[in-house]
Amino acid sequence: MHEEPDIARIASLVGDPARANMLTALMDGGALTASELALEAGVTMPTASSHLAKLVEGGLLTLQQQGRHRYYSLSGHHVASMLETISGVAERVGPKRARPGPRDAVMREARICYDHLAGEKGVALYDSLLSRRILALRDDNVELGPTGRGFFDELGIDLASLSGQRRPLCRACLDWSVRRSHLAGALGAAMLDKMMERRWARRDPQSRAILFSPTGKQSFERLLRG
Repeated sequence: MHEEPDIARIASLVGDPARANMLTALMDGGALTASELALEAGVTMPTASSHLAKLVEGGLLTLQQQGRHRYYSLSGHHVASMLETISGVAERVGPKRARPGPRDAVMREARICYDHLAGEKGVALYDSLLSRRILALRDDNVELGPTGRGFFDELGIDLASLSGQRRPLCRACLDWSVRRSHLAGALGAAMLDKMMERRWARRDPQSRAILFSPTGKQSFERLLRG
């Protein structure tokens, strides 16, 4: 028998509509309780508990106990990347679920994908870093370009610390709404952290949207232009 990844098992976990809604609700990298995820999925608590047990057993979610509360979160950035890619396929070939119009526009402009910037602004940032040789593509892999070290030093991002992490330093993530790549990996997360730290943008508490202030938009455009 051939040994290969069990795609069918993972697909069955993600393919249930209630479980898909739960996973999508955790795409911002946060943690939610079973009752909160039951609301996201539109199911009863007993049904939610059954779904969550399957997702934890399947390795897609992790469970943490804090006092009387139990919190669920994605088991890692690799799960978020998979969900974003599946969303891209669904956007291209599948039927669309009804969403509020204004929310769509905001989410397409800028949103969080686990811990990095996605949407039109995320794609624009990635394109800018490639065109200015801050990042470079080599055999479909993303790596630091000739001007990368100086750029990130000036931005106040510690590359040595990021390089010591288990996750990739930089990685392309297919963006479902733009159908092109944005920057993921440790660098993608660090750049979004830096934008938040400088108060260019903030999280929308009601969604995964990233809301840029007028001043933040100007600063972001200057960052793209260099």
